[in-house]
Amino acid sequence: MASLLDHPRPRPRRRRRPMAATCPCPVAMPCDCSFRALLRARLRSVRAALPGGLPARARTDRRPADGGTAEGSADGRPRSDALMRNGHVLAASSIVAAGLGGFFWLLATRYYAVETVGRSYAALSAAMFLSTLGSLNLGDALVRFVPAAGRHTRSLVLRCYVISIGFSATVAVGFLLLIPVVAPDLAFLRGPVLAVAFVAATAGYSVFVLQDGALTGTRRTGWVLGENAVFAVTKTVLLAACAVLAVSSGIMLAWAAAMLISIGLANLVLFRRAVPSHEAAGPADAEPPQRVLRWAGADYLGNLFSFASYSVVPLMVLAQLGPEGSAYYSLAFVIAETLFVATFSMGHSLVVEGARDPHRLAEYARRMLRHTGLLLAGAVLVIVAGAPLILGVFGPAYAEHGTTVLRLMALCALPVAVINVVIQMARVRRALPWMIGVRVASSAMVITLVAVLLPRYGLTGVGLAWLIAEYVLAAGLLLVLRGWLRATDRTDTGPTDTERTDTERTGTDPTDTVRSGTEPTDKELADGGEPA
Repeated sequence: MASLLDHPRPRPRRRRRPMAATCPCPVAMPCDCSFRALLRARLRSVRAALPGGLPARARTDRRPADGGTAEGSADGRPRSDALMRNGHVLAASSIVAAGLGGFFWLLATRYYAVETVGRSYAALSAAMFLSTLGSLNLGDALVRFVPAAGRHTRSLVLRCYVISIGFSATVAVGFLLLIPVVAPDLAFLRGPVLAVAFVAATAGYSVFVLQDGALTGTRRTGWVLGENAVFAVTKTVLLAACAVLAVSSGIMLAWAAAMLISIGLANLVLFRRAVPSHEAAGPADAEPPQRVLRWAGADYLGNLFSFASYSVVPLMVLAQLGPEGSAYYSLAFVIAETLFVATFSMGHSLVVEGARDPHRLAEYARRMLRHTGLLLAGAVLVIVAGAPLILGVFGPAYAEHGTTVLRLMALCALPVAVINVVIQMARVRRALPWMIGVRVASSAMVITLVAVLLPRYGLTGVGLAWLIAEYVLAAGLLLVLRGWLRATDRTDTGPTDTERTDTERTGTDPTDTVRSGTEPTDKELADGGEPA
């Protein structure tokens, strides 16, 4: 025994796993990979979130040795990681766009007179509003249908581009004809050059929105962040150049030129890299998307009701409390809305992953609900605690009159997490009544409660109206959401409420024509049949 202790038997040397470019284990941590292999895998996961994603070789290396794909992903990227990673990138994109956009207008006020800034802001706001009306919400339709479009992705994107450009241009022309009636202060847009530029800018902005949906649907969310950053930085640089050259219409010129540059770069990436890669990774027998315009029409109607609450409430505040009250409310709403927009942007990742794998929709929804809830809780805590300091940056009057309404509206972000998951699940399941009804209920409750509480409690009443409406709606939707989250084996092959009604009326089974992730043929869309 002593000899064994003095001279222990040498242990056999453990064979080290060969170094790999990425972690080869398809299992969860901990694994037996070397530290260097795990470090390289972590670095590549960070690179995957940047514009351009991973190179093709790296994506191939991530596939398990049995020829399958990690967690069922069609392109080799683990979907459980893609859900949160892409959601974070989309949320960051919306925050970056809002922050840099505000900086652009801050510089505009330094370089140009108040009258010029006012006219330019009104003109650009009109162009974006008309583009939103004319795009028919096809950007969100691309988020929903591109993931399962397969070899029909290019034709789907181009078809949506053509429809959106045509409708947006038509709406812009109609607006120019009605300017003397609806917006006399924008009569300068009726000049030959500016009129053409206005129509082109309106149509171009619709493409700007649609390309984000297409890039999101192909999982190139890094480029969504990149092209929004390029747009924001480029228009700021061009604004400074126009100010130095004393260009009178420099604000609109900088905005339009930056948008064209961003559209060119984004679509170069989209059609040269994202779409070919997405089509190659999809199934060869994929059917063309079906009922796209019907789905987009329902979602478009729901968005109009959301837009109504965002637009009507400021007008009610202005009429009741005057310009000063409107200013205090508007600033509080803009800050709180950043949380709402970031939440719904993250929800697009749920739509993409759910459309790619409907069997795991409930799993993805649970993860999204937990994750966004935790993130929003931290953000809400910061805003509630620091509301006076945040508003104090804009002046002591804003901190004095806007702190309470900002805190109340920030608290609305927590139920918005529930509402977001319900809407995104309804989009994947093609539950058209829910896609419309949730937003109709929210808008109706908010406007009604503001009408009741605003005259009595002022801005505090407005904040209470938003808070009560969102929490009551979220509490009711939790009952619906529990049933949806239990349906782990639910796919979008089952008929929705609307399709059941169609079945009872026509006696046909919608599953005869609607398959998982499939849509009508190109001929059906061109003929303007039921799917349109």
